[in-house]
Amino acid sequence: MKKKLSVIIPVYNAEKWIDRCLISLLQQTFQDFEAIIVNDGSTDNSLNIIKNYTKIDNRLYCISTENYGSAKAKNLGLSHASGSIIAFLDSD
Repeated sequence: MKKKLSVIIPVYNAEKWIDRCLISLLQQTFQDFEAIIVNDGSTDNSLNIIKNYTKIDNRLYCISTENYGSAKAKNLGLSHASGSIIAFLDSD
């Protein structure tokens, strides 16, 4: 089902901040969104943390890629977005 808002979150080695980022997003009152989390080649525990969140909320999903930088991660997220409104959220 198409969502109104697509939130794209590029992540690179953000294990210190990704919990707070995703909790903040999930606590919003607006619920008609999808969150596309782009793991940009993290070498820390970010991917495991993200996977745990995707298991508990089906509005969140993760794409993993090699580290190409924030701009390419955002563009990858854009290519998967279905929302009529796009937002970017930094993981830190």
